[in-house]
Amino acid sequence: MNSVNTAKSDIEKINTFSRKKLTENEVYIFTVKLCNNDVDRDFEKFSLPALKALAPMFIGKTGIFDHSMKSADQKARIFDTFIERENGKKTVDGEDFYNLKAKVYMLKNESNRALIDEIEAGIKKEVSVSCSMGESLCSICGKDKRSGSCSHKSGRHYGEKLAFTVLSSPTDAYEFSFVAVPAQREAGVTKAFRKKEYDMENILTTIKSCAGEVTLTKAQADEISSYIEELKEGAKLGEDYKKELSGEVAGRLALALPEVDSEVLKSVTSVMTVKELLGFRRGLSCGEITPQLAPDKEKNNKTDYSQFRI
Repeated sequence: MNSVNTAKSDIEKINTFSRKKLTENEVYIFTVKLCNNDVDRDFEKFSLPALKALAPMFIGKTGIFDHSMKSADQKARIFDTFIERENGKKTVDGEDFYNLKAKVYMLKNESNRALIDEIEAGIKKEVSVSCSMGESLCSICGKDKRSGSCSHKSGRHYGEKLAFTVLSSPTDAYEFSFVAVPAQREAGVTKAFRKKEYDMENILTTIKSCAGEVTLTKAQADEISSYIEELKEGAKLGEDYKKELSGEVAGRLALALPEVDSEVLKSVTSVMTVKELLGFRRGLSCGEITPQLAPDKEKNNKTDYSQFRI
C-alpha cells in the first residue's frame, strides 16, 4: 500500500463517484494490492483470467474495517484498478506473478487524519477482499471442489504436483477491508465467498448491534430477501400443519364430548398453540375414545347362562 501523487485524470475519475467536485487538496490517494495469482495460506489462488475479470468489478467499491457493514466504517473508495506483472517473480506453481492493484481515495479531514498517518507509516498495510467466485477448481483433477466429486486434499503433494484450489469465474466483488493477518502473503488477501448461512448470521448480528445506519451490498440484500422468502414458506407450512392438527384435535374432542357443539370445539382448538394441541392429542390418545351413547361391547359380548342356574 503506497500513497501516490494526485494526477488530473485521478481527480476526474474520483469525481464520478462524488456528489460535489473534489479538488486535489481535499483527497488522499493511495494504491493497494488487492490480490494476486499465487497460492496463498489457504492453498487457494486466483487464476489470471479471474484477476482480469475482478479488476472492473472492484471499481467503485468501498474500503472498510474487518468487513463491517456499518456505514460509519466506510473510509475509502476504489476509483481505478489495474493488473501488474512482477518481473522475474514466479508463483508457487510456476506461473508469472501478477498483482491486481487498486487506486483508492479518502477525504483529508480530521476523522481520517489518524488513518492517513497510519497508512503513511506503514502500520495500516494489509487488506482483505470480499468477492464471490463461480468456480473452485482442483489443481490436480480440474473438478469443482464444491461438487464433492474431488478427493484431492489441498496442501498435499500428489507425485510432484501440489494440490490447491484455483478460484475462477468471479461473479461479483463487494469491498476491501483493512485487516491484521491476510491470507495471501504478498497482497494481503482474506477471501470471503459469501456462504449464505455465514452471511445471514453476520448480517443479522450487525443489524441488531448497530444503532445507526447499515449499508448492504446488493448480494447481501438479495440474501436477506431470499431468507425472508424461506421464512414465509416455513411459516405457511407451519400454519397448514397447525390447521390440520387443530381439526384432528377438534374431531377427537367431539367424539369424547358429543354433547358439546362441534363448532364450539373448533373455535377453541383454533386459538390453541401447537404445543397445546399436541398435548391434547396425546391426552386424548391415551385411551380409546368411546361415545357416551355407544353400546357396551363388554356387556353385549358376555354370555348369559342364567337359564342353567338352579
